[in-house]
Amino acid sequence: MTDEPTLKKNFLTDEIEADFASGRYTGTILTRFPPEPNGYLHIGHAKAICIDFGLAQQYGGGTNLRMDDTNPSKEEQEYIDAIQDDIRWLGYEWKNLLYASDYFQQLYDWAIELIKAGLAYVDDQTADQMRENRGTLTEPGKNSPFRDRSVEENLDLFTRMKDGEFDEGSRVLRAKIDMASPNIVMRDPTMYRIMKAHHPRTGDKWCIYPMYDYAHGQSDWLEGITHSLCSLEFKNNRQLYEWFIDRIAEVSGFPEGVKHKTRQIEFARGNISYMITSKRKLLKLITDGIVDGWNDPRMPTIRGMRRRGFTPGSIKRFWDEAGVAKRENLLEYAKLESFLRDELNKIAQRRMAVLDPIKLVITNYPEGQVEMMDVPNNPENADDGKRQVPFSGELYIEREDFMEDAPRKFFRLSVGKEVRLRCGYWVTCTDVVKDEDGNIVQLNCTYDPQTRGGNNPPPDAEGKVRKVKGTLHWVSAEHAVDAEVRLYEHLFTQPKAESGELMDNINVDSLKIVNAKIEPALADAKPGDPIQFERLGYFTPDITTSAEKIVFNRTVTLKDSWAKMQGK
Repeated sequence: MTDEPTLKKNFLTDEIEADFASGRYTGTILTRFPPEPNGYLHIGHAKAICIDFGLAQQYGGGTNLRMDDTNPSKEEQEYIDAIQDDIRWLGYEWKNLLYASDYFQQLYDWAIELIKAGLAYVDDQTADQMRENRGTLTEPGKNSPFRDRSVEENLDLFTRMKDGEFDEGSRVLRAKIDMASPNIVMRDPTMYRIMKAHHPRTGDKWCIYPMYDYAHGQSDWLEGITHSLCSLEFKNNRQLYEWFIDRIAEVSGFPEGVKHKTRQIEFARGNISYMITSKRKLLKLITDGIVDGWNDPRMPTIRGMRRRGFTPGSIKRFWDEAGVAKRENLLEYAKLESFLRDELNKIAQRRMAVLDPIKLVITNYPEGQVEMMDVPNNPENADDGKRQVPFSGELYIEREDFMEDAPRKFFRLSVGKEVRLRCGYWVTCTDVVKDEDGNIVQLNCTYDPQTRGGNNPPPDAEGKVRKVKGTLHWVSAEHAVDAEVRLYEHLFTQPKAESGELMDNINVDSLKIVNAKIEPALADAKPGDPIQFERLGYFTPDITTSAEKIVFNRTVTLKDSWAKMQGK
């Protein structure tokens, strides 16, 4: 995209510029985004996408999208398609669409070379035995009893593993490094495991699959990636990343056309208050019925946030403003909402909807009369023009906009008080109608015909000007359309949602459903359309909305808590 903002200077930009200035790399930068297609992307992935794609764009390079499809038991085409769609929705396009499976044969051939060089061996230990012998942060690990197998035996066993002769879990291929290494990652890590699962792309050709730590670095290398940018959780793995490349270069040389080693640089993940991004915990929310699925509008997935009405620009601006750090911190969700409001305020069409309706009857309005009132579509953009909204003698207003015994500073409607109906008329409440239980079910009012369009009435004979402080939104009862409106709040009660027991922090009031009355124009809105319900917040039609049942999701309220926190 040509209109992408330049990312703020940070330690990544400093390192990249230094690498090219020193001649370590020539040509252009090439980064990669390597998701495993076993689920949907979330807001944390969006940060990595913004960094990988954004930095490459900034320095005139490109980004490969590479699916890490090394675990076929958990990967589906549905996720592959969704990942591509979400990246494009964010506004990015990749240079090449690749798969780790593109390199399965090369990775296998290199594994053979490492075995021949005495740098890899087949281990018959169980997973529990390997875990027990790995050691701790303060104690070295123990060598496997199979570590000193001959090259010939290892080659024979590894070939038979590939040919499907052994059961899953019976053997693995491990790199022979150092079981006493202070970095536990370097204690003879697993390179291959047996997995007799059908692969979406390679079918049943393989029954052994490379581990991420073995496949990832070599995939970067083969593609000529200059900078492998990843989160801090991979910092300890960098030593292994470089070990594999260095050893393969020694025994096999550089891949054809590749002149440099890829450099891995780590950055801190961005944690956001009231959100979690652990796939395991997100899946639990689904299986326990807390949310409706991966695209529930309360979920931090890109799919969920899109459904709720978030925009690509607000997400990218949030991560750009958050910057790139070397230490993790907790970012305020309120700041993300603030950026979202800024964008929606400029682009959202204004419409009127009443979420908790009470009927208002104008007793002196001509019976049967209907007028079309000109209402601006967006005061922030005059080019959006105006629309005509039907006005009649029976309307709906918000129940909270009326108070029978109102205090002095209540500037909305009460008995004997006058208010402005937006782009309609000025009305004065004369009395109320109550049901048998004493609940107010109707407000009776009179209107001033000289205030059409909500304009100020002319001065009286003595030159006195009448004023009102309250302006209310409304919907004509005769023309109102019924709609289900879903009001979303934080899914968790605590800012640090990851702390403590997950289910103890669930906000039981994270979703409230109301039956609303909306103006006719809203019946034509489509999912993803940014709309402001005047005085209420920003909304968008849900993906389930239909002519038979109109459904809106609240994206964000009008109140900006982040601006308030900043003293604005």
